[in-house]
Amino acid sequence: MSAVNIITGDLFRLHDCPGHPESQDRLVHACSGIPEGSPVVEPVPAGRDDLLRVHTPAYIDLIRNRSAAVPEYRCQFMDPDTYITCHSYEIARYAAGAGIQAARMAWEGNPTFALVRPPGHHAGASSHLGFCIFNNAAVAAASALRYVDRVAIVDWDVHHGNGTQDIFYSSDCVLYCSVHQEFLFPGTGLREERGAGEGIGFTLNAPLPAGSSLAGYRKVFLKCFLPAVKEFDPGLIIVSAGQDCLADDPLGSMALCPEDLGTLASYLAGTGIPLALLLEGGYGPSHSAAIGVIIHALEGF
Repeated sequence: MSAVNIITGDLFRLHDCPGHPESQDRLVHACSGIPEGSPVVEPVPAGRDDLLRVHTPAYIDLIRNRSAAVPEYRCQFMDPDTYITCHSYEIARYAAGAGIQAARMAWEGNPTFALVRPPGHHAGASSHLGFCIFNNAAVAAASALRYVDRVAIVDWDVHHGNGTQDIFYSSDCVLYCSVHQEFLFPGTGLREERGAGEGIGFTLNAPLPAGSSLAGYRKVFLKCFLPAVKEFDPGLIIVSAGQDCLADDPLGSMALCPEDLGTLASYLAGTGIPLALLLEGGYGPSHSAAIGVIIHALEGF
């Protein structure tokens, strides 16, 4: 059995807007599901060069300057869903940096789950959206491409990761696989969206109808994602692990239970490819239970 490394820390409380769905309370709740005795590692921040592999200089500067202008103990909204505090630039760097850490630790032989916030898969090269500031999974993948030839990103968040898809849409070095609730925010992720240029065929979207259960997810993984990942033969799999696909999540309408997410994690771990998970969404009562089940599932490999 392999111990699963956990990357998290109390510092994420500095990016907080009480009452918002994406608040520190949800991370505290998620972390309550970490099994006792799990090794916990403090995050380190991404450097500017790390962010520049994914984001434009102007966008990085925008986040830094907008964050610096927010008064202490206040939060301001950059769009209808995404807020910042005076600490958000630094905290978002820590979230992205934890993704880099998780990828490296997984590649070195230990499955790793970065329980961090803010999430990232809606953030584009020069855009924030849907609670996301920097794209943690994309930053991690771009960094990992310095020591592996190919990276697969599997996104089981209930929402489509439009930012991740856009960043790698023309790349043949990253295979992006997303299973998500169809017709839900942000409205992207059609089956017809398969990449462009050299990236054609390296974007796989599997929109599922509201109310889908494990049966639908199992079909996607066994018939589509796993064969594609094995053929792609990546040196690393990064999971955009958003547990808002759970039946009790207020922001989605799927029918998964915590044990089902353990099953999905087991499918990916069973490939034998190094596995790093990064927290995306997850806002419901059973989120903590799902975290525990996912970690226990990975410990079996």
